[in-house]
Amino acid sequence: MEKFTTLEGVAAPLKIINVDTDMIIPKQYLKTIKRTGLGKGLFSEQRYKDDGSENPDFILNKPAYRHSKVLVAGDNFGCGSSREHAPWALLDFGIRCVISTSFGDIFYNNCFKNGILPIRVTQDDLDKLFDDADRGSNATLSIDLAKQEIRGPDGGTVKFEIDPFRKHCLMNGLDDIGLTMEKKASIDSYEAKAKKERAWA
Repeated sequence: MEKFTTLEGVAAPLKIINVDTDMIIPKQYLKTIKRTGLGKGLFSEQRYKDDGSENPDFILNKPAYRHSKVLVAGDNFGCGSSREHAPWALLDFGIRCVISTSFGDIFYNNCFKNGILPIRVTQDDLDKLFDDADRGSNATLSIDLAKQEIRGPDGGTVKFEIDPFRKHCLMNGLDDIGLTMEKKASIDSYEAKAKKERAWA
């Protein structure tokens, strides 16, 4: 998993509450178990018209936000069914950080396991970040995970809380497999000992 230490990029404002995982990545894209290629399906029912052409009114289709790395979203982002394809689609599109006042629990956990930083902020701070994101291509936010700080285009800062263990995993690029591999020496030692003591097994 790619390490997350700092991130600087355009922030797209998605002023919709209760965005569920089916809206993030509709069910027809769930046939694959690959983590790549899902960016094209991200918010597809909002991004595309029935004839397959782009909807120019959707935020990620606007020229200033086509390469957004941060999504500033309304309350309860990522609610609904537990599909890991939702963070995969965000990541494949290029979004590494989602900021909201609240998240669906399973989506929130899946973000950390896939190298995306979900940040919870107060409503007042979210309103400030929406104002920053509304500036289009000038809406560059800088996120410093070590300092737990979001810096806006005018230099203002928003502090955020994060679980120390999850912070450690993101900063070191450790998913569940990576955490297991940190114990490789102990695992190898146990296996060698077990093979010697239980040669018949």
